Amino acid sequence: MTVTAEASPTVPTLPRRRAVFPFTAIVGQEEMKLALLLNVIDPKVGGVMIMGDRGTGKSTTIRALADLLPEMDVVADDPFYSDPNNPELMSDDVRERLGRGETLPVAKKKVTMVDLPLGATEDRVCGTIDIEKALSEGVKAFEPGLLAKANRGILYVDEVNLLDDHLVDVLLDSAASGWNTVEREGISIRHPANFVLVGSGNPEEGELRPQLLDRFGMHAEIRTVKDPTLRVKIVEERSAFDRNPQGYLKQHQAQQQELQERLVKAQELLSSVEVEYDLRVQISQVCAELDVDGLRGDIVTNRAARALAAFEGRDNVTVEDIQRVVTLCLRHRLRKDPLESIDSGYKVQKVFADVFGVEPPDETD
Repeated sequence: MTVTAEASPTVPTLPRRRAVFPFTAIVGQEEMKLALLLNVIDPKVGGVMIMGDRGTGKSTTIRALADLLPEMDVVADDPFYSDPNNPELMSDDVRERLGRGETLPVAKKKVTMVDLPLGATEDRVCGTIDIEKALSEGVKAFEPGLLAKANRGILYVDEVNLLDDHLVDVLLDSAASGWNTVEREGISIRHPANFVLVGSGNPEEGELRPQLLDRFGMHAEIRTVKDPTLRVKIVEERSAFDRNPQGYLKQHQAQQQELQERLVKAQELLSSVEVEYDLRVQISQVCAELDVDGLRGDIVTNRAARALAAFEGRDNVTVEDIQRVVTLCLRHRLRKDPLESIDSGYKVQKVFADVFGVEPPDETD
């Protein structure tokens, strides 16, 4: 998914479109919002798993993020929404057409947020090949699935902890490789599947296996707001939106536009952001002292810190950047026993403070 500078400078608020609660109006849940924004800036962070109580705004926030993003250029007649300006984000068919010198028809399209239902089959997710048509007509008849629809967008799986492990593996493999391959009866078809994978769930209904959790780049925890004043504010904001959605959107249009422009600039700046060698060594030292398996924790923490620096408009990563993202990137990688609960973040911050020589966190936090 790419946020393009050529996109419309304002967030559409046309009455014919269903009004979506604006991202900038969401109160609280800063950890979840930060994780989502960093994945938009750099989708290679690897997606985010959001665990929290029911009714805490998980779905609302994700839909608001998709609505915030500007329109993107797509090849008009391509079912996979290929990027006409980037061969790496094109389907094989579009790349062949470009190689033959064809002029690709270009259209604008809003970033798609695809909901994956719990009862979805693998064919519904990955797509299907019409074998009869392939054999009789000699063409690769392919019916795209949800992964094709989500290309260059956001794929949202609510209650991902209740989804079949095999399907979760398929989603994570596609998210990591950027491609989806469907094979049947000796026929193989592949298409680009670059998307930000967002999973959410209620911890009361069970956790994902540690092996699957580790594949998510970040893990955000959200809880029900306890402060009565803040709860009242959340209710009032939602009520104001429900009474007059278009008027409410106009009130937040300037903030939405400002955030949208920050995301565009952050993506442009990302490639020039550097992490000093000493900081990279300290990040790996934190992962080693926490006994994090593999190197995903190191890679994701570096990527997330670079994305945060770009979001802040800087081309160098600071210790504060790393401190803000390290818990999101590592807390879910500490579990060795599937029955063990995910660390709240104190252990990660404690080791971080020891390694980086900063003030340790308050144990009551």
